[in-house]
Amino acid sequence: MDIDKPADIYNADCPSRDVLDLVASKWAMLVVCTLRDGLKRTGTLRRAISGISQKMLTQTLRDLERNGIISRVEYAEVPPHVEYELTATGRSLSHLMKDMEFWIVDHYDGIMSARERFGCRERGLVGG
Repeated sequence: MDIDKPADIYNADCPSRDVLDLVASKWAMLVVCTLRDGLKRTGTLRRAISGISQKMLTQTLRDLERNGIISRVEYAEVPPHVEYELTATGRSLSHLMKDMEFWIVDHYDGIMSARERFGCRERGLVGG
């Protein structure tokens, strides 16, 4: 990996593509958005994000931590437990993701209508 070269997400060989893959994933977005309000335990994250498996949550948390987007806070208690929080980089990303979340909500009805029209057209129905 050549860190002296600038990031170029349009270059298939640039490691920035891996970052794009991570931050553009639905699970990463949902984890980052869930952590906007502060520290969360793994179980709390899993309950907040419907449909995510334990395996996918663990993988997503590791990827976000590896890339400096979240940090893992370990408590040496009995029983021991772990919490996750956004780093400064993660907080800046969460602002962008919040905008995307608002965009999705704002455009949801139009997108669902477009899907319906497209499906009707694909099925050969007129006037969908």
